[in-house]
Amino acid sequence: MNDPVAHPDGPTPPPHAPGTHQDGGPPHGHHGSGVGLDTHGVPPDRCGHDQHRHQDGAHHRHGADDQAELLDLEAEVLAGHLADITGGLPLATPPHRILDLGCGTGAGTFALLDRFPDARVTAVDASAAHLGRLTEKARVRGLEGRVRTVRVDLDAPDWPDLGTPELVWASASMHHLADPGRVLRTVHDLLAPDGLFAVVELADFPRFLPADAPRERPGLEDRCHAVRAPFHAEHAPHRGADWGRMLADAGFTPVGTRTVAVRVDGARHPSVGAYALGSLRRLRQGVDTLLDPEDMAALDRLLDTDGPHSVLRRDDLAVRTERTVWTARPTAG
Repeated sequence: MNDPVAHPDGPTPPPHAPGTHQDGGPPHGHHGSGVGLDTHGVPPDRCGHDQHRHQDGAHHRHGADDQAELLDLEAEVLAGHLADITGGLPLATPPHRILDLGCGTGAGTFALLDRFPDARVTAVDASAAHLGRLTEKARVRGLEGRVRTVRVDLDAPDWPDLGTPELVWASASMHHLADPGRVLRTVHDLLAPDGLFAVVELADFPRFLPADAPRERPGLEDRCHAVRAPFHAEHAPHRGADWGRMLADAGFTPVGTRTVAVRVDGARHPSVGAYALGSLRRLRQGVDTLLDPEDMAALDRLLDTDGPHSVLRRDDLAVRTERTVWTARPTAG
């Protein structure tokens, strides 16, 4: 890329020249590395390309805005699980230079800054909107001196100078790449010799409704995701990949694999309902022509914020999924 970038230890520049991202497929993104959740069924992940064209040719950004808000909600709801993951990274010494690949609106970036108070993070994403949101959050938190944003298409053959990080973090972003093996090799070459690479991926899209809930058709969410499975297989073919093997093939020595069960009860977190609403709304956009009419009607009842069956009125919601964390170091010699 020909984008001018600041020195890795310099001030945070504004988001700059665009690069088209990845597959256009569904961070949930990650894309990209927010908390690590994908965006549940609608292209793209967190890369800001889900603009819709009016008849007059003008673009609007409602999809990108909704996506950013959903990423912020999941960061809020799952902050404790993310802190657990960053706290469990097998690091001999705290890193000072961190690279967040596919940073989204900054969930991983800020979790890493909280965990490592002497570190600086270079936050990379293809979405100018998300990078702008991250930059504003850093300013509000007084962290702008510790964050640098760089707009990069990770599938581009050439990346700008991203320094020599001691920790590279990629959450829910690797499975969107056209050629993740090439990206893994690129990370291998830029990572410090004793550095650590952490790849975080979800086992599946999160679920919110009790599987046997009497209030709607049992198994509704599973059927919604099932009808989207062919789309995900086409647009995110590396979901479910054996990242340990791929890291080894790229020249890394795997350090460990850890699976973290995620469960957050709605009765204990006030934002679970809003997070479920945003997630199911995005899921609905992808299933409205595929789902059984009775299932579609039940889903619409859940999404009717003024109706008695709205997810915002429920007391039995819970975020349920699993994350797996692969860690690896560059192979010596």
